[in-house]
Amino acid sequence: MNDNETAKTNAALLDEIPDEAKKLFQTLINTGKRYDLSKIRSAYEYAAELHEGQFRLSGEKYISHPIAVAEIVAELELDTDSVCAALLHDTVEDCADKTDLTTLKKKFGQDVSELVDGLTKLSAFQFEDKEEAHLENLRKMFLAMSKDVRVTFIKLCDRLHNMRTLSAKPEEKRRTIALETMYVYAPLAHRLGMQKLKQELEKLSLQYLDAIGYEEVEKEIKKRYGQNKDFLDRAKEQIRQKLEENGMKFTLEGRVKSVYSIYKKMYRSNKSFDEIYDFYAIRVIVETELECYTALGFIHEMFKSMPGRFKDYISTPKPNNYRSLHTTVIGRDGIPFEVQIRTYEMHHVAEYGLAANWKYKTGATADVNMDQRLRWIQEIVEAEKDTRDPDEFIDALKIDIFQDEVFTFTPKGEVRSLPQGSTVIDFAYAIHSEIGNKMIGAKVNGMIVPIDHVLVSGEIVEILTTSSSKGPSRDWLKIVKTTLARNKIRQWFKKEQRTENIAVGKAEIDREFKKYGVPYTEAQRNEVVGNVAARVGISDAEDAYNAIGYGGITVSKLSGKLREEFERVVRPEVQQPRPQTVEEITEQNKAKHKKSENGVIIDGIDGVVVKFSKCCNPIPGDKIVGFVTKGFGVSIHRCDCKNVLAMEKDDESRSRLVSAEWDSYTVYPSTGFEAQLQVICRSSMTVIADIASTLADMHVNLLGMSMQQKQSNETIVYITVACSNTAHLDTIVSRLRSVRDVEEVIRN
Repeated sequence: MNDNETAKTNAALLDEIPDEAKKLFQTLINTGKRYDLSKIRSAYEYAAELHEGQFRLSGEKYISHPIAVAEIVAELELDTDSVCAALLHDTVEDCADKTDLTTLKKKFGQDVSELVDGLTKLSAFQFEDKEEAHLENLRKMFLAMSKDVRVTFIKLCDRLHNMRTLSAKPEEKRRTIALETMYVYAPLAHRLGMQKLKQELEKLSLQYLDAIGYEEVEKEIKKRYGQNKDFLDRAKEQIRQKLEENGMKFTLEGRVKSVYSIYKKMYRSNKSFDEIYDFYAIRVIVETELECYTALGFIHEMFKSMPGRFKDYISTPKPNNYRSLHTTVIGRDGIPFEVQIRTYEMHHVAEYGLAANWKYKTGATADVNMDQRLRWIQEIVEAEKDTRDPDEFIDALKIDIFQDEVFTFTPKGEVRSLPQGSTVIDFAYAIHSEIGNKMIGAKVNGMIVPIDHVLVSGEIVEILTTSSSKGPSRDWLKIVKTTLARNKIRQWFKKEQRTENIAVGKAEIDREFKKYGVPYTEAQRNEVVGNVAARVGISDAEDAYNAIGYGGITVSKLSGKLREEFERVVRPEVQQPRPQTVEEITEQNKAKHKKSENGVIIDGIDGVVVKFSKCCNPIPGDKIVGFVTKGFGVSIHRCDCKNVLAMEKDDESRSRLVSAEWDSYTVYPSTGFEAQLQVICRSSMTVIADIASTLADMHVNLLGMSMQQKQSNETIVYITVACSNTAHLDTIVSRLRSVRDVEEVIRN
């Protein structure tokens, strides 16, 4: 079919397509790529039929969402099956009574059905909590992604359209989705090199997470750009003349740094607006790699370069295959600006990442480097098999897809890129698991370094090994940064030291059970652990001990479930009723006559007003004492309250202290009491959001929050939370201690 015939066929197709889908098919036609438009039309019509009568919260017909996702997929120039999967991605989940994967396979082929399966949430399964459900959905996505990266391309397109239409959601839901987008999906787009999509996800997320901060930065951008609005045009013209004089073919683009990029530098790096030197940027796109370096020479000849601000990502590409030259220079107006120089092919990859390569990945013409660039996905999938810890899995995602990289070298000059903060142990395991397992030390730039040495870009690393090594140390699990290293160390312990792991696991459980203050037998311990193991998907108690021993799961993550099972299995036997003596019955009857006020029993005083002191905020489970005030009833304090300790030293105050206890028959509401905590943490951009997200996942009300910067790398976050008793508070504290960058949690 010639071009004229194709144009006529396409025009006829557009006439037949309903208005709601015309833009999609026009986008497909405009790409110039040979799509199977008949198959895509069938997918659209089937999706429209299944979603008939369904509407979004905005009031739009539901089919508008799959169509919009398919349009974004088409803009990435993915294949026919990807477009079909985008149109059908919600059908199995939202129209389960009308279709299933088997039907999709018959109608559209195995590729489409597998893509839809990878995009379908695990909504049919029941989980103990939202955190577990969210974790399983992420795991499923990464497993599908390891088999076919198109799943993630489509998922990112789906998330982008959801973010574009997020205003229709309730405020709480908007914030939850924006947080997840900022800390999972935007970094994932970055890791895949999809900068254009990543930047829009970050911008939309920031608008919902910190609307005031967004507006302030945007206002500063407009103010500065207004003051120097002709600056970019003048600089571009100077560069244009120079390149044309030297006979180069090129394209010039100018831009102002994005709101989120500036926001991140100001709040993460604590920089003022005036300290951001790449506010303005000019992009030079040329035809060959050699011309990139030639253009760089002309730029440095025209403008004064800023020391330490040159980066060569062409000779040393980023892990997401981003390639470009970056240099910061000072214009003739004294204004610094960044210049990025790349080829047209590099530019296309920078905008669309691995999605740009996908269109070449067909049959024998597959990109031979694609599998290597997606190796990190497989590492995440492998790592999750050996951990049942939701927080650790999320932390692994943050490290592997969010952290900046350091570029190091082997003694032979081979480049190894690792997440920022990686150690020489991470480097060893990045080379090979056997190198890591046999490692006894390391040299950096020819000098022996400690085993926990943190790598810096440009260092040459040599790993020292011995065949007589007894394997890695358990302490390495606390040192390593990467998922790969942690996974390989655990695999070694899991395989080589099962007996020792089980002993370590039992000891950890015994330490936890001793906190409960109730005797138990070994059989009861095994029953409790076996019950908890079944709840988290581990086969039996012995495997649970083994997992605890090699670090696959921590006791702190199981503490809530362990306590529940302990109460159910052990305490009924401990607390079996026995015949009461006459004296016990008499005392019990006396206790029944004690009246409680606000859930507190005050000995010797009836009908008195009880209030809880704000100086120590007592909660059920605390040892308490009452203080008879003058005209305001009895004030309840914790026994260790500093004010109570002072009262005990004064005769008059001590005479007004009365015994008090919590009424064991009162059921206290989950939000009935306040507790103030100090969270001591390493300064980072994400720690506040992580703390708030952790409390939200536990359904804990955050009543107040403030911060104090103690040192350059330490922040104290003061929070007030609602809780029901000390056991509830212990659970909250335990979960907060597991948050990344949190060093300690102390109750005030």
